[in-house]
Amino acid sequence: MEITNKVAVVTGGASGLGEGTVRNLVAKGAKVLIMDLNMDRGKAIVAELGKDKVIFDKTDVTSESQVKEALARVVREFGTVDICVNCAGIGSGQKTVHKNGAHDLATFEKVIKVNLIGTFNVLRLAAEIMQTNEPNEGGERGVIINTASVAAFDGQVGQVAYSASKGGIVGMTLPIARDLARQGIRCVTIAPGLFMTPLFQGAPQEVIDSLERQVPFPPRLGQPAEYAHLAQSIIENAMLNGEVIRLDGAIRMAPR
Repeated sequence: MEITNKVAVVTGGASGLGEGTVRNLVAKGAKVLIMDLNMDRGKAIVAELGKDKVIFDKTDVTSESQVKEALARVVREFGTVDICVNCAGIGSGQKTVHKNGAHDLATFEKVIKVNLIGTFNVLRLAAEIMQTNEPNEGGERGVIINTASVAAFDGQVGQVAYSASKGGIVGMTLPIARDLARQGIRCVTIAPGLFMTPLFQGAPQEVIDSLERQVPFPPRLGQPAEYAHLAQSIIENAMLNGEVIRLDGAIRMAPR
């Protein structure tokens, strides 16, 4: 699918991997709706890139009504939805059983709700719009890109909730691609390794150095632009479908 003149929805688009994706899509000629809770940052990106290219909607991805309203807005303003990139997510660090007792159930439920259910909530409603698009010469009507993590495969101590949520995204990739094949909508998941996102930007340099030494090559943290580049490749390559792609510099996470 060509990116020029297409309309994209990017969740978590006000920072990190999502922001990198928004910037790259706009540079390639797309119009973008940012769904995020960070209103100040979202509005700043709109002001920088232009209201004719980007709109921001403060959206809780776990809310059916809020997501529907945001998608209705992008259809009103930009015409349709061709691309959906799900980057919104949260983390959690807690062992199954720790010195103070069992893992807090509410925390586990929240991580699953935001990362897994939120991703599915957005993509199902975006796909509902995509199916009404006129197919291109290859029969494509839309592309969905979800964000998992290497934690789906190499979950570390204390990552049970996060790993479960990202493992769910991995597990639903192929059935979603099969479900939507008839409509000409592809679904692919990216599983990033260690990336320079807001989570790490305030970390001490010695912590960053330690993390970078864990990556075989290149021995550094990934950049949001590299995630965005892979997302671009997925959009443009029609044979990429139903797959989970690790983007991790060959890292395999140790237990801790």
